[in-house]
Amino acid sequence: MQRRTILGIAGAASGGALFSLRASARAAAGASDDWSAWKAAFLTPEGRIVDALQGDASHSEGQGWGLLLAHAEGDREAFDRILDWTDAHLAQRRDPLLAWRWKPGPGIDDYNNASDGDLFHAWALLRAARTRDDPRLAERAERVARAIDTILVRPSPLDGDALLLRPAAERFSAPGSETINPSYYMPRALQDLAAAFALPRLAQVSTDGEALLARLARSGPLPDWIAITKGGPAPAKGLSALHSYDAMRAALYLVWSARAAHPAVTASRKLDTTDGVPVSVDPATGAVLERSDAPGYAALSALVAATGQALPAPAPPPFTTRQSYYPATLQLLVRLAARDLGHPPHA
Repeated sequence: MQRRTILGIAGAASGGALFSLRASARAAAGASDDWSAWKAAFLTPEGRIVDALQGDASHSEGQGWGLLLAHAEGDREAFDRILDWTDAHLAQRRDPLLAWRWKPGPGIDDYNNASDGDLFHAWALLRAARTRDDPRLAERAERVARAIDTILVRPSPLDGDALLLRPAAERFSAPGSETINPSYYMPRALQDLAAAFALPRLAQVSTDGEALLARLARSGPLPDWIAITKGGPAPAKGLSALHSYDAMRAALYLVWSARAAHPAVTASRKLDTTDGVPVSVDPATGAVLERSDAPGYAALSALVAATGQALPAPAPPPFTTRQSYYPATLQLLVRLAARDLGHPPHA
């Protein structure tokens, strides 16, 4: 595909009136102020995004999210700084994928990748390539996208004609079984990369993934991890079967992809948020094991609750960096999702 064509392809189809919010100069200014606060709290001068609750670690996921947010804010300096640090410290594998975790002291302590980190990394590069009309960024995005396609997309043990997105290049596989993380599926990003670089398997794994998540959601909220076997879905040995901090992102990604009616979104919408957002739920019983009042989780819940409704959503709490890295970042991603869907930043 010609580079000019790649740079000119529009993003994934935006949704309809899912999150009815009124545009205002105050909202735009607030978004910029919140981005500045987020950078001051979580982004080092070198370009490393720090998760203090995980031993001051940096992850490929966080670096990819940071690139996406920096691009959305038009912050080229921050984008380049994040990319430079990522290149120097995480791009250490023999393939175009990133090592998933770096910690002060040992540096990379696990060279395995994380598929969601690579997916957001490639998508951010593609979006920036279009804005800057930069073939070099497009070429980099394509290299990562092709590595995802060739290394991480595999036939499903449940249905050989369907494709699965493996969570990583190493581990998570056994004869007749593939363990997946449902929150690693981001249809909008997969479809965008598939269209840009003529990678039909990425489009198929997105569609097949949506179907698989719909099947899993029949019995309740999605689990963080699950094994897909020839006999059907089964608990993933040694990994969380709860609907928790991983799985809660799946509804965000589906809404962001204009899939507001997806069963997994419906299951998340049904969770009781009266006394705080559920952040740990037993999918089998629906019992809420833990709640949080962090504004980022409230923003995510508000977006999910508002989708498909005619009435405007209640305004989520104001952004604050008194919350930790993860909910703070989710809150800015919720805002970006609303903007991509054709609505002003507000969350």
